[in-house]
Amino acid sequence: MTTRWGILGPGRIARTFARDLRLVPGAELAAVGSRSEARAAAFARELGFASAYGSYEALLADGSVDAVYVASPHALHVEHVTTALEAGKHVLCEKPITLRASDAEELFALAVARGRLLMEAMWTATHPVVLAVRQSLRDGAFGTPRHLHAELGFVVDAPPEDRLNDVALGAGALLDVGIYPLTFAHLLLGEAEELTATAVLSESGVDLGIAIAGRYQGGAVATMHGSMSSWSSRRADIATDRGRLVLEDFHHPSHATFTPTAVGGTNDDVDRGASVRFEGAVPVIGRGYAHEALEFQRCLAEGLLESPLVPHAQTLTIMRQMDGLRAMVGVRYAGDG
Repeated sequence: MTTRWGILGPGRIARTFARDLRLVPGAELAAVGSRSEARAAAFARELGFASAYGSYEALLADGSVDAVYVASPHALHVEHVTTALEAGKHVLCEKPITLRASDAEELFALAVARGRLLMEAMWTATHPVVLAVRQSLRDGAFGTPRHLHAELGFVVDAPPEDRLNDVALGAGALLDVGIYPLTFAHLLLGEAEELTATAVLSESGVDLGIAIAGRYQGGAVATMHGSMSSWSSRRADIATDRGRLVLEDFHHPSHATFTPTAVGGTNDDVDRGASVRFEGAVPVIGRGYAHEALEFQRCLAEGLLESPLVPHAQTLTIMRQMDGLRAMVGVRYAGDG
């Protein structure tokens, strides 16, 4: 089955996604739409899209487009996803799907009513290495998880009007990068029972860095960090009662490593066994974004209205967590109640 893809909003993340999309079997690069015809044409030439449009409306009116990847700024997702669904398109929307959970609920309801697949582009949840780690933990291969730590951060060097700095467009470390550690913890530990956070805010009210602590099911705790003002290690560690599991770059993992610890060790006398490296059940394609497209296309082929790997309930759970954390640290967007 061929899926004819359209890109709405040819920005940085759309370019990265499109490069991986070219590697996906069954994906046809059909069209790109931008508010600038010149920008759309340049993007189409660079990445091999068949058509380019100088408006989103023209893209969505193209009958050759089956599915649309929405890559506009967060604050515009509700408008653009709604328009795409009403135009009869299936939609893969960049994360976070909306600024708040209530908006996401409305979009999912609309998608179901229209009989269209709507999936958040949370590619971490479709990544082969992350899936392998999750399954191995569920199978008890590494013991019982007791603590998870994950961090992701980079330095934003952009003008105030850039979407990464503009609170009106949904800027902030939590929604841009903190969502990844939160999702990673949710995938591996289950739903959080309690979350708390502290953050550093800019003068305009954008969270530049956020630290989150959580308690999870089964007696596990987690520490998570997202930053737009510092370069983090991008590492994730899961400590269990039998050893330590490490992903050196959990955002773009190539593998995971488990190092067992012998029973009876103490804080001062630890006997560690040989580390075991393992990868996903299938090779990582490109930068890893291809796997969300593969999952989306699989769901289309099977007639599913939501992905089992990125279900609506999971997206809404993380959105509600971020709603609570934003309120806790004092980050507000237009439209917040």
